[in-house]
Amino acid sequence: MPVRALILLLFSLSAWSARAPAITIFTEEWPPITFQRNGIADGMAVEVVREIQARIHDNSPIDVVPWARGYKELLTNPGVMLFTVGRSEAREKQMTLLGPIAVSQTVLLARKGEAAKLLALGAGIYQRPVGAYRGSIFADAASAAGFVEVDLAPTPQLTAQKMLMGRYDMWVEGGFVVSSVLKDIHQPADSVEVVRVLESLELYLAFSRGTPAEEVRRWQDGFAAIKKDGTYKRTYNKWLPRDAAPMEVKLIGLPPGPAR
Repeated sequence: MPVRALILLLFSLSAWSARAPAITIFTEEWPPITFQRNGIADGMAVEVVREIQARIHDNSPIDVVPWARGYKELLTNPGVMLFTVGRSEAREKQMTLLGPIAVSQTVLLARKGEAAKLLALGAGIYQRPVGAYRGSIFADAASAAGFVEVDLAPTPQLTAQKMLMGRYDMWVEGGFVVSSVLKDIHQPADSVEVVRVLESLELYLAFSRGTPAEEVRRWQDGFAAIKKDGTYKRTYNKWLPRDAAPMEVKLIGLPPGPAR
């Protein structure tokens, strides 16, 4: 191969490498935290992630996929980041968590006018069927609370629809997405009411096993920078004006993989 052609080839490979995404990023339809608008990822957490990307010069695209697919990718492939992921003891052994990016209340919901009747059952409430979306921390929370019959649906929207249609009595979800989910299925915000708050849940950016430590450290530095200069708080308050933005930066769970 002529020297000039070899130089051009090496230059092209170097340029491609510089542009290649460092990590594969997935999120889901969970408005207003994460969702897709006209084919483009949007939402509070998406804005935060893009702010971090700007600081660390990362050009990885954000793909909005069904939760089950994103979670499977996170558990099976290195170099994957999924957001937002609820923190749990089990997940701390499976992935590296950076956050919190938000804090949600996990709420138990019923159809309007039925909360008092359900609470009157006392311990009997745990024998009543509840719904949550498959693979979510909310399904885990329902089981951990003691509910013996947890119906799983592929999306929060379908879970809400099934509850409102009477397929089960209660729905377990993150509090600050309830109104958006109801809007998506063309139901009024007051068609449900809170039975009980089950827990306060920290939400994180999750990195898969084997993701290089240097990559996770870049994201940690970028996250710390936007929390320090006020960018994160402004973004959080824009989307969730009634909630207090969590200002800590924690890196917990499975240690990142070795540097490349």
